[in-house]
Amino acid sequence: MELLSPIDTIKGVGEKTTKLLNKLGVYTIEDILLFFPRTYLIYPEVSTPNPDNVNSLISIAGRIKTSPKIFRSKSRIDVLSATAFVGDIPVDLVWFNSNYLKSSLEPGKVYIFYGRLVFDKNRYKISQPLIFETEKYEELRNQIQPIYHLTKGLSNNLVLKSVKAALDNCKLPEKRLPDEIEDKNNFLTYSQALKTYHFPENFDKLVKARKRLAYEEMFFFILNSRLQEDKSVSYPNNFNISHHSQTDVFRNSLQFALTGDQDKVLNDILSDIQGEYVTQRLIQGDVGSGKTIVAFLAMLDVALSGYQAAIMAPTEVLAKQHYEGFVKWVENAGLNIPVALFTGSMKDSEKKAMAKLVTENDSCLIVGTHALISEGREFGNLALVITDEQHRFGVQQRDKLSSKGEHPHIIVMSATPIPRTLAMILYGNMHVSAIKELPANRLPIKTCVIKESMRKTAYKFVSDEIAKGHQVYIICPLVEASETTEAQNVTDYSKKLNEHFDGAYSIGVLHGKMKPADKNQVMEDFANHKTQILVSTTVVEVGVNVPNATVMMIENANRFGLAALHQLRGRVGRGSAQSYCILMNSSSDNRESERLNIMLKSNDGFFIAREDLKLRGPGDMFGVRQSGEFSFKVADIYQDADELEMASQDVEELLKKDPSLDNHPKLRSTLNSFLTNQFYVL
Repeated sequence: MELLSPIDTIKGVGEKTTKLLNKLGVYTIEDILLFFPRTYLIYPEVSTPNPDNVNSLISIAGRIKTSPKIFRSKSRIDVLSATAFVGDIPVDLVWFNSNYLKSSLEPGKVYIFYGRLVFDKNRYKISQPLIFETEKYEELRNQIQPIYHLTKGLSNNLVLKSVKAALDNCKLPEKRLPDEIEDKNNFLTYSQALKTYHFPENFDKLVKARKRLAYEEMFFFILNSRLQEDKSVSYPNNFNISHHSQTDVFRNSLQFALTGDQDKVLNDILSDIQGEYVTQRLIQGDVGSGKTIVAFLAMLDVALSGYQAAIMAPTEVLAKQHYEGFVKWVENAGLNIPVALFTGSMKDSEKKAMAKLVTENDSCLIVGTHALISEGREFGNLALVITDEQHRFGVQQRDKLSSKGEHPHIIVMSATPIPRTLAMILYGNMHVSAIKELPANRLPIKTCVIKESMRKTAYKFVSDEIAKGHQVYIICPLVEASETTEAQNVTDYSKKLNEHFDGAYSIGVLHGKMKPADKNQVMEDFANHKTQILVSTTVVEVGVNVPNATVMMIENANRFGLAALHQLRGRVGRGSAQSYCILMNSSSDNRESERLNIMLKSNDGFFIAREDLKLRGPGDMFGVRQSGEFSFKVADIYQDADELEMASQDVEELLKKDPSLDNHPKLRSTLNSFLTNQFYVL
């Protein structure tokens, strides 16, 4: 079995399983080996149901007194139901489309049931619990169980078996890094790290495996970045761009004054585009800090100088919002500057009309999504390219947009608060600016951390805000260790929410598995106030602007890094009304409460990121994702900041001795393999 052998080489992986794995991006043996667990599960001690562990994942030892029953629900789903008695306490158990389990539950026998305990209609209940013999459960309690991302029809057990078969039958390289780096850092070998990361014997070994894999990802990322920098040429700036009085007139007509940080960043951009060479700049602006108006003012000077400026947004909804805002601003300024829009869902006739507008106007503003970089799209006079929410775009996509012009200036805008030292490592070839100051008219978002006992109060608050004409986001992450799909999870939650509110509100549902057109429709409906509540996974994190939304409620907030929570919180507080963030803490760990309470202290993303790092130790690495902007499989720029700096120093030393890797041909080959398997951005 070779690394590049197809996935169906594994015994037991047939056509159906292959298609399911393909959905998750797994096509080869190497793909399944790099399909790392999303988290780990250590089964808890058996406990007794009580009010304190409602909505928690627990294990109960329950006796089945009578044979389970099967009935068909109104939605035509087969439901298997049983009642387990923990002493005198009855717990209702239900499984869906799992009739085969009936024969495995013997009346009179005690089993261990693991799942999320709820209290419904004065009875305890667990849906879809896992079932164990008592002896088997004790054996499993001494093991760390890997939990993988799944898709409907694919079980965690099937993925686990496939990974094990690949590890047992495929010869893996022991080393992928230069000997001096492997030896200096005392790493596990590559094969040891892979095996341990999937199937750790204990927590200490898991931490070591993670450290090696995280370091390696960052090492190759930085190595490639530095090699690309060395190849890059400093192009002379052939654009004659100047600052225009019309820009100042428009700026002075705004109902708000720019903050000091916005003013400084705008001056940085003007200095760049008037400089001797073409430049690239990263603008870090905290959520709600006003990056868009800075981008528009810079684009306005470019257009008034006779050139084209383009901004690429990650979603159609955001692109349309930028377009509508730009058109309005241009009209308010009394300027005759065309604004073009390109999105994937536009009709061919609309795209042709926009393409004609761009072709006929050397001076214009261009807004779009990935449609901007489609084949055949040409811009004749492009001087400035801006990518918004940069982590949604790969470096190749950004380069592709740049290639539409003759070496335009590049601005990358990110709402991720990366400490400056890390930003300089990650964006070595870019100037870095930061907008930390929030506009004066923005009210700080009021945040609270609550437990399950306060849920009814939270829902009442939601109702009160909707009664004022406002809207609400509810973020609903996947439940730990569950084989529920992302779509089922948010759909089930929205149904329960609808029942709670007796169908009084229009509720939208948004998740990552939806078709792009459906996602856009849901987001547009919310932006246009057609829905009052949007139940979503974290896909809503990307900056759509809904000033009327005043509440962000996040379920299982303890499962997020604070940087991610801060990004989500930034979806509200964009209008003049007071906004609120409700963090539901489902953990009984006091340290989690302490960590989440940092969110109460500040609305400053940079402060929150620093404070979070102080509190997090090796034991907090798994299952909580701080950031996803570089799409690493293991590494996280916040949690692995030490490894990032270490990798940066090691790359620097390596390239001093061997700038073109002529003495490390094997490393060059491994780097190429890494780039093939890893999607990332610079």
